[in-house]
Amino acid sequence: MEDQQIIELYFQRDERAISETAEKYGGFCTYIAMNILSVKEDAEECVSDTYFSAWKQIPPTVPEVFKAFLGRITRNLSISKFRALRAKKRYSGLEVMLSELEDCIPASENVEQLVEAKQLSEYISEWLAALPEEACALFVRRYWCGEEVQTLAKKCGITAGHMAQKMLRLRKSLKTFLEQKGVAL
Repeated sequence: MEDQQIIELYFQRDERAISETAEKYGGFCTYIAMNILSVKEDAEECVSDTYFSAWKQIPPTVPEVFKAFLGRITRNLSISKFRALRAKKRYSGLEVMLSELEDCIPASENVEQLVEAKQLSEYISEWLAALPEEACALFVRRYWCGEEVQTLAKKCGITAGHMAQKMLRLRKSLKTFLEQKGVAL
């Protein structure tokens, strides 16, 4: 079923919208949640919550890109779940991925920085758009989808060490780009 047809089911409040969403994007959402949480049950809970959140948001929201809309919801729910589990000392896997970005993304500790977050997002989008397609895809898969370096390396047919070096170069490139834009790191 096409995305627009699924969205129309949401607008009609037809419960088939959930099953059609699960059929078409369940694997994608589970992939994102598993990369962040690594625990099947927790990931399944986040995916289920994604469908409920989509049900609550559509209508009035009309997603421009339905897959990205669902991915964002899943990622946000998974990160929230991660933080809750971390507070309970149950999980620390996402910390590695986030710590890699500490040197090139400023922490948002005050209101002024939160206001600047939109600008930062635009700068990162600009930087990503300027990257070669493969580099952009690797960065997004690592830092948005949460894929592990070893997994990326295996899919690209290179060693984990070589992939780690690629990621390091990408982070350094991002840091340099942001500094040139005047972002205080």
